[in-house]
Amino acid sequence: MASLSPREQAVRDRIEALIRLIEPGLDLLLAVGDRVSRLVERDDDWEPPRPASPPITGRGRVSGRP
Repeated sequence: MASLSPREQAVRDRIEALIRLIEPGLDLLLAVGDRVSRLVERDDDWEPPRPASPPITGRGRVSGRP
């Protein structure tokens, strides 16, 4: 990898500092979201929807039929 110019290094350092600054807030947001999703989905009996028709195979045949 080519070395960065002083200006590119300064921009990179600023971005990394910003990420380090907001990291605790993002961690908290993820933790809260995890807790909320566990509370909301506690009694969820979700099942994926069934396809309306059988899928078509490569030669125009409907799968499951000869």
